[in-house]
Amino acid sequence: MNRPTGPDSLLVIIPALNEEAAIGEVVRSVREHVPDVPVLVIDDCSIDGTINAARAAGADILALPHHLGLGGCVQAGYKLAYELGYGYVIRVDGDGQHDARDIPRMFERLKKSGCEMVIGSRYVTGSGLRTGAVRSLGIRFFRAVLRPILGKPVHDPTSGFVGVNRRALDVFSRSFPLEYPEIEALVVLQRRAFRFEEVPVTMRPRTSGRSSITAVRSLYYIVHVLLGVFINVLRYDRRFRRKVK
Repeated sequence: MNRPTGPDSLLVIIPALNEEAAIGEVVRSVREHVPDVPVLVIDDCSIDGTINAARAAGADILALPHHLGLGGCVQAGYKLAYELGYGYVIRVDGDGQHDARDIPRMFERLKKSGCEMVIGSRYVTGSGLRTGAVRSLGIRFFRAVLRPILGKPVHDPTSGFVGVNRRALDVFSRSFPLEYPEIEALVVLQRRAFRFEEVPVTMRPRTSGRSSITAVRSLYYIVHVLLGVFINVLRYDRRFRRKVK
């Protein structure tokens, strides 16, 4: 994979686990809508043909030697992007839900706003892809939890369609939530006085596979993320108090 040239260099990363049925079309769509941007698929030890399908579609491949889960997979992509010198990274999921036509608008917002993170949101305009009842309740719950912590509303806190700049890459390349990372990552950025913005995007039904957040795992998901959120709040609050002293 080549090193970038210029401060506005963009890399699209696609974490993937057993996405053979969808990954080829995802990569082709990204290459169609941002043709001069490299695409990196981070494969989390898939046991199907994900790597071959992604490579055939024109992506670079980072094949992880061990299964790290979503957070570890994304962090590996961030770390490589930071070390190579990329100025911006946009993450697209490998299941076909994210519309690559939205990438140029997200990239433009990242550059013009100067914020550290841009979130592709289904709900920022009050509409979006319908989700199951359990997931919808979870999103509403975390909106309420995050509002006082972040100091501003976030409409789609579980979105994985996310763009970050180099300052956020510096943070995330060294430390990143390992499981269900989207919500905890927002708290990490906020405690460092970084900013985020939401951009309305189109979300589509996944083209293959199933979401890892099922009704059975929803309670675990809520408890796990809540613990991660409050641990990050306490960690950075303690650092702030030490500096004040």
